[in-house]
Amino acid sequence: MTGPLKILTVFGTRPEAIKLFPVLHRLTGDARFTSRICVTGQHREMLDQVLDVARIEPDYDLDVMQPGQTPDELTARLLTGIGGVLDMEKPDVVLVQGDTTSALVAALAAYYRQIAVAHAEAGLRSGEKYRPWPEEINRKAITAIASLHFAPTQTAAISLEAESVDPASIHVTGNTAVDAVRWMAAKLDADSTLGAEVTEVLERFAEKRIIVLTAHRRESFEEGLGNIARAAATIAVREDVAIVCPVHPNPAVRPALENALNDRENVALVPPLGYAPFVRLLKASALLLTDSGGIQEEAAALGKPVLVMRDATERPEGIVAGTARLVGTQEIRIVSETERLLDDPQAYAAMANAKNPFGDGKAAQQICELLARMTPANRQT
Repeated sequence: MTGPLKILTVFGTRPEAIKLFPVLHRLTGDARFTSRICVTGQHREMLDQVLDVARIEPDYDLDVMQPGQTPDELTARLLTGIGGVLDMEKPDVVLVQGDTTSALVAALAAYYRQIAVAHAEAGLRSGEKYRPWPEEINRKAITAIASLHFAPTQTAAISLEAESVDPASIHVTGNTAVDAVRWMAAKLDADSTLGAEVTEVLERFAEKRIIVLTAHRRESFEEGLGNIARAAATIAVREDVAIVCPVHPNPAVRPALENALNDRENVALVPPLGYAPFVRLLKASALLLTDSGGIQEEAAALGKPVLVMRDATERPEGIVAGTARLVGTQEIRIVSETERLLDDPQAYAAMANAKNPFGDGKAAQQICELLARMTPANRQT
């Protein structure tokens, strides 16, 4: 008789933490598993905020982030750091999520040691090598290594099969982002003191329709970010709207947004938000302008229309379902699509009421049951 399956979950960014904490909650206390957690610190403050609200205590914190660190420097630091943890823990399975550098390097380090890799949110593809960059190739590389592929949608599963991944290793689970946002929304409904960081801005804009703006993609740096900021400034001229923008800490992001949006009466540039205040802000919003991936899923779960300011998305399900619309980074298109939703109640209702294509909030449960099926013969594959 074998003992519990030892799972080492590795992640380093805020989105990974959000999407993995529902799984970690289920792994903890389940006698079928020994759960160990390694965070890399690829994000620092934003990561810690999620760990705190989700009550996740890592066993290892590599704290790899350095000012001005290049992608290759980050990769090198991660590879030696994660490799050291694997050598100490000798897990049966390494669980990674999504498409970050932390996820890619954890999968690679596990492969070097012939440890099985399970990949949550597998199979997302934009079809364009540099959009999103470097995430598109990170995902494909993890796919080549992983033994278990937890596809969030049937579309993602089909993408994996098209790349000759063994169908028996692909499982459609839904996306854990839906589990997470529902968990957080219920917490907010039960406790009015949560998310207090946005109380002032919500009270200030109580009579306006709030648009949440987030922008941070590397492929949008410089020209794209400038266009996005100018579009937001144009939209903010309207007296019936307010724009709330949690500013990403990347130093390449802040100047473009501040130059265009500082001192605008209907705009609030706020520091990066913890998960509780961010979900509270989403719940209070009318619509979202974003280049994020995860927000496309969170918005759909909350019934909020989202305009995706990118030229391609690895989440086409939202576009097909009608919960999201791809608008690129050209100023005139962003403005026109936003005003269409603000001024056309039928267009707004069609997006707000579209069926969420990203799952039913039971993805974490399904992932844990699939992990529990792993046997000694397939723990290292």
